[in-house]
This record gives sequence, C-alpha cells and structure tokens, in this order.
Amino acid sequence: MEQQSTSLALISSIETGVERTAAATTAGGEDLAVLAPAAAAALNLLADAVRRGGANHDDIVQALKAAGVHEAFAGVFDAASERVMDAADDPYDFDVRLHADNLAGAAGDVRRAFQWL
Repeated sequence: MEQQSTSLALISSIETGVERTAAATTAGGEDLAVLAPAAAAALNLLADAVRRGGANHDDIVQALKAAGVHEAFAGVFDAASERVMDAADDPYDFDVRLHADNLAGAAGDVRRAFQWL
C-alpha cells in the first residue's frame, strides 16, 4: 500500500515579476518589495489548501495567530506610517497626516480582525 504525503506543498522556489526586475533597483541593496509577493504566495497556498479540503481551517488560523502573522502585517503598516511622518516637511500637512493616519488605522484593523478569531 502506497503511503500518501501529509504535506500541503513543497515549495522549491518562487519567482515573481518583481524579482525579475530587481536588478534594475536603485543602488543601496535589494528592493524589499520582492518579499511581499513571496509572502502573498505563501498565504495563497494556505488558502488553496483549505479550499481543497487538504488542511483543517481551524488549525491554519490558529497557526497564523501563534506565528504572529497579524502583528507582523500590522507592523509593516505601523512602520510605513512612521516613515511617512518622519519624511514629512511639515508634520501638520493635512494630506501627509491623513496618509500616515490611514496606514496606522490599517494596522489597528489587522490586529482587531485577529482578535475575533
């Protein structure tokens, strides 16, 4: 009797359009935007496994919570909000302030969404 694997997937590599054009980024290091498509691809694999019935949705949600995915995601928005304000010529500029507040609000929304799970 052949034994089936219980693994969801084996990812050997992920290549995105951003990675293919990463060589054209500015000097000073690799463009960190290449990480976002990889993170999205990993989450999409989990969503696909749940849809196909190959993974228990409660286990995946609890694993995401335990890993602190929501805090990491919210942290990106918090950091972006801080950078917007740090780069502002006038911290009282309405448009700049609105942009920073929207980013901070998105971070709070992500955290609140996970509180209900």
